[in-house]
Amino acid sequence: MLPLPAAPRRRDSKQSLMLRLLQLLALTTAFISGLTASAVQAAETGHGMVVSVSAPASQVGIEILKKGGNAVDAAVATAFALAVTYPQAGNLGGGGFMVIYPAGSDRPAVIDYRETAPAAATETMFSKKDGSYGHKVVGVPGTVRGLALAHERYGRLPWRDVVKPALALAGNGFVVNAHLAGSLNWIVWDARDYPELRRVYGKQNGKEWQPGERLVLKDLAWTLGLIAEQGSGAFYEGAIADKIAAEMKAGKGLITRDDLASYRARLREPIHGTYRGYDIYGPPPPSSGGICLVEMLNILENFDLRKQGHWSAETLQLMIVTMRRAYCDRARYLGVIDFV
Repeated sequence: MLPLPAAPRRRDSKQSLMLRLLQLLALTTAFISGLTASAVQAAETGHGMVVSVSAPASQVGIEILKKGGNAVDAAVATAFALAVTYPQAGNLGGGGFMVIYPAGSDRPAVIDYRETAPAAATETMFSKKDGSYGHKVVGVPGTVRGLALAHERYGRLPWRDVVKPALALAGNGFVVNAHLAGSLNWIVWDARDYPELRRVYGKQNGKEWQPGERLVLKDLAWTLGLIAEQGSGAFYEGAIADKIAAEMKAGKGLITRDDLASYRARLREPIHGTYRGYDIYGPPPPSSGGICLVEMLNILENFDLRKQGHWSAETLQLMIVTMRRAYCDRARYLGVIDFV
């Protein structure tokens, strides 16, 4: 859903090898994410392309481009649409990073909107008995602030114009495909201890979702409506923030209204490395992706992977060991650069 950066600046003629590596990295990412090729939905126009895991969300991005929006407008609109059409991952209650290559600039910029720990969090607050779900594990969400910062600095269309397509999808509903139907059925079945989740995403008659049915999310439409008209402040300081804080208190979570009001997305310098004459940029910590990618590429460029064969045992062994070493370094050394 993010805008594509400008093509890497090539300092030599090894284009085919780079494309091969990028293809392999894409396959690895798809495997790790549990996605199949059929799950990725692309939409095209004469001057741009939007790719996400949701066809309705991708189409939202295309419509923004057709209205004169730029890549960041399309990315923000698609992200909000994914909060409606891909609840497994696209959401308002999470966080992330956006890498943007502004026109006329010699290097990308990074928007960091990763979730942060509530002020009441401590190093020893979790025990082995604590599960992976529930109010206590929730971080202060950064998505809305991050998308707003990206739009403020680099967007072209009015804010409400990039949020309202998602509002329409939530209020009017959208057609559920087979992938989403299966995901909804599983989470509704598994969320026996979370009646609110079952109310929002379950069917009123208690039956399972079927492909081709329409999902309407009126509560999410209300939320998106406030964000569209009042800006990101509605999420962090207004009526939405009041509801989040009340829910956290009721569920013995840690997020307070002050945590929400004090959250800020950050503009950061990207990680920069090289691979065989190409410039590689990525988000810095608290993301580990940029550093790990550069480290892995710096190791692999010392070997002739083409000579060893695309899927040979030697090539796979090198890639596996390289990834192990990078992730070992990640666990040992990386942390949020504001503190580490």
